[in-house]
Amino acid sequence: MCKPVILCVDDEKIVLQSLKTQLKSAFGDAYFYEVAEDGDEAIELINELKDEGMKIILLVSDWLMPGMKGDEFLIRVHQAFPNIIKIMLTGQADEQAIARAKEQANIHSCLYKPWAEEELIETIQSALAKL
Repeated sequence: MCKPVILCVDDEKIVLQSLKTQLKSAFGDAYFYEVAEDGDEAIELINELKDEGMKIILLVSDWLMPGMKGDEFLIRVHQAFPNIIKIMLTGQADEQAIARAKEQANIHSCLYKPWAEEELIETIQSALAKL
């Protein structure tokens, strides 16, 4: 069986690289780590991975991205894949967007940029413990 996937979505390449490095450091080879630069690309990737029989278990998404905002993206993902654990990562989300994501996308948590690596890892560990 394939390893589960953790997907990170952010329009800033440096943020994606940082997330991937921190996740690999904390969780090693237990997961595959995928990245996408916007919601549309992420939805395509989710569907491709699903078609390949791979299971995305956790998603970390930025809020302020070109095209689709993070709350809208997370709601769309939740409607199609309610079992994926969702975490919003933001520097600029307004309170209404966070509330909407909590209510309609069932997000596990909302972390603020710049995030502390320890807080990110602890949040992900608590999310994965629910599986």
